[in-house]
Amino acid sequence: MTQALLREIIDYANRANPYPLYEELRKTPVSHDGDGPYVVSTYYEIHSLLHDPRISSDAKNLKATGDDLLGDQSDEEGTTLPPSFLKLDPPDHDRLRRMTNRPFGPPHAPHRVHDMRDELGGLVTGLIDGIVETGQLDRIDLVDQFAYPFPVSVICQLLGIPREDEPRFHVWAETLAASLDPDPDADPTQRGQGSMDARMELGMYLAGLIEERRKNPGDDMLSQLATADGPDGAMTTMEALSTSALLLIAGHETTVNLITNGMLTLLRHPEALERLRNDPDLAVPIVEELLRYEPPVQLLPQRTPLSDIEVAGVTIPKGASVWLMLAAGNRDPKRFENPDRFDPDRKDIQHLGLGSGIHSCFGAPLARQEAQLALSELARRLENPRLLEDPPQYRQNSVLRGPRHLPIACDGIRP
Repeated sequence: MTQALLREIIDYANRANPYPLYEELRKTPVSHDGDGPYVVSTYYEIHSLLHDPRISSDAKNLKATGDDLLGDQSDEEGTTLPPSFLKLDPPDHDRLRRMTNRPFGPPHAPHRVHDMRDELGGLVTGLIDGIVETGQLDRIDLVDQFAYPFPVSVICQLLGIPREDEPRFHVWAETLAASLDPDPDADPTQRGQGSMDARMELGMYLAGLIEERRKNPGDDMLSQLATADGPDGAMTTMEALSTSALLLIAGHETTVNLITNGMLTLLRHPEALERLRNDPDLAVPIVEELLRYEPPVQLLPQRTPLSDIEVAGVTIPKGASVWLMLAAGNRDPKRFENPDRFDPDRKDIQHLGLGSGIHSCFGAPLARQEAQLALSELARRLENPRLLEDPPQYRQNSVLRGPRHLPIACDGIRP
């Protein structure tokens, strides 16, 4: 039963609305069939496991099968770099995350994300102005024309990528993002080679930039990753490479989905869109509710116990594959009242949309700020926006779920 239900959830035919399947899954908080993964689908059990030190994120500890159902959908880093801290356990995870956090946020760089606000606003304004310049308001693809290029430009500015090199970064990001989506019609050898080439080119470019910043550091994050030598020592070139790639790929994909799922939801709830247009401060609670209601990461498939553990009366053996169904937990009626209702005024909103525990989303402060600025400015400037396709065409990926295209029309764009 569990395997069949998982296959339905992964099936592209159900990508537009997997939530009835998640509701069915929650009837059994921890379910397991044959050789498949142990699937955890209820809020309190997921939250507990995200904070449980007996749960590993390191694939070396996985002894059972289970992730083959997804193919390469959850492999956001590939095989050409060592694993980032996202896929490591303490103490290696803690050391690398601390080192990455020093130039990124509190307590060592408390103003970095906040001080990017004007730059982010400028990028948002430029992208919306670019839509105006096309003169084609009867069909706007909010993914290709806005949500997709925005986060890549942000990551480039954060890392300190030279402006003239940004177009190359956009091409690499697009290629690597496409590699995460299954494509049964594509030639697997050609597709795999294209992805490997992009990873190699990106790695070589970043390696050269890291060496350059070691000699001539600036105030950008890549310089600080390359040169910082704090209590945890210095990052190796390969560690700085894998961390930079993580910021580019994982950070980009989640933000694209958050913005796109957000606009789709707001266009389906025009009263909320109108409220946001009149009150940009509403963007803060709206983004939090979106992270619960339509999370950009639907599930975490790469977890395994370091010892036998009991969850909701079920013993999960050491080394078993465990899937944490974040999107199912976010709609658990035992945790949230009227969970299938989009409610920007929801007060109790401790969602799982950005994970929790030691592996909670590292870039959460930046992703939140990007989404808040993007959604509030789109709401303010687009006159009478409306969906042209509902549901839109979704990405093939069932882990990083979001529309691949979001065609809309509007009557005009305010200055």
